[in-house]
Amino acid sequence: MIVYKNISGDSGVRAYGLGPDYIVVQFTRDKFSRDKMYLYTYESAGSSSIDEMKKLAEGGKGLCTYIAKNVKKKFAKMVDTGCLIVNGEYFYAI
Repeated sequence: MIVYKNISGDSGVRAYGLGPDYIVVQFTRDKFSRDKMYLYTYESAGSSSIDEMKKLAEGGKGLCTYIAKNVKKKFAKMVDTGCLIVNGEYFYAI
C-alpha cells in the first residue's frame, strides 16, 4: 500500500494500492477497523472510474470525494483482516 499524499489535509483516504485493472483503497474514517480495505475493479465500478481513481490517488487529491460522488458502494470486495490478496499480490493495511 502507498500512503495517500492528502494534499488537501482532510482526506478520508489513508492509503491505496494499484493494479492493472483495479485499485485498493484504505480509508481513515473507519471507526471500527483501521484495517478495512476496499477493492474497486474495472468490472465492479467501470474502467473509466478506476482509471480516474488511479490518477487522483497518484495526485494525492480528490480521491475520497470522487468515490463518494461516483462509485460509492461499487466495490468488488471489502476485507477487514488487514490483508487483501488480488491476483497473487498482497496489500497490507497501514
